[in-house]
Amino acid sequence: MTEPILQFDFPGLKKIRSGKVREVFDLGDRFLLVASDRISAFDVIMPNGIPRKGEVLTQISHFWFERFAALVPNHLLAGANDPLPNNLQPFAAQLARRSMIVKKAKPLAIECIVRGYLSGSGWKEYKKSQTVCGIKLPAGLTESAELPEPLFTPSTKAEAGHDENISFEAAQKIVGAELANQARDLSLKIYQAGRDYASQRGIIIADTKFEFGLFEGKLILIDEVLTPDSSRFWPADQYAPGRGQPSFDKQFVRDYLETLAWDKTPPGPQLPDDVVAKTSAKYLEAYEKLTGKKL
Repeated sequence: MTEPILQFDFPGLKKIRSGKVREVFDLGDRFLLVASDRISAFDVIMPNGIPRKGEVLTQISHFWFERFAALVPNHLLAGANDPLPNNLQPFAAQLARRSMIVKKAKPLAIECIVRGYLSGSGWKEYKKSQTVCGIKLPAGLTESAELPEPLFTPSTKAEAGHDENISFEAAQKIVGAELANQARDLSLKIYQAGRDYASQRGIIIADTKFEFGLFEGKLILIDEVLTPDSSRFWPADQYAPGRGQPSFDKQFVRDYLETLAWDKTPPGPQLPDDVVAKTSAKYLEAYEKLTGKKL
């Protein structure tokens, strides 16, 4: 199996941010985003990564950005197969399939989350109060049930620790009513389009998180889109409400970590080879199912 790439440094390029997965470099009038193979669980980055994960996230995002181009403007300045500019050619091998050259948008200060099914923190809250992010739902729903209609449930962006769910009214206060309304409407529209397409490919997109930014005064879609990192992907042929679902993401990692006497604070434990291999295979399978192509 190929070795995971955990870190990127390119001589002469200024790194301005290193997130849980992506590194951002300043190219002057544009940004270079590079997706590493790092994996985080419970908000902790694990010491070893998942081979090819960064490639999968980048190529799935390229796929959706192109697919949704008529629906919503996005931050891409180059397609998945466009040649790299001259100053990046020396790093072509490291950047292959895992980089995006993008507009310098100013990210909105909220996360745009859409939930189509009752899962995760939403299911926990529903059991207590019959609500999800404060939104009242019908009685009698089970775990993983499809919601009567998709919900827009924004959250704050935490620099450290967990993002916090907020009401739509709070989101309007943070970014302004007009932008919040626009972000909500676009989020629901993109989610529905992505979910309809994925269902034809045997994948249920249970929920997802979008990022928007402002560029030249307009709202555009940025970051990653409908990937196994930003969404819950469930295999449609195994879907059965009333329990948790198998998924195309970090499930093997989370399941393994739950067996340990680890307190879910850094440093994260080393992941065993079989967990790494199974997780890598799941990410690649998600790409192949969605696009109909091998990576």
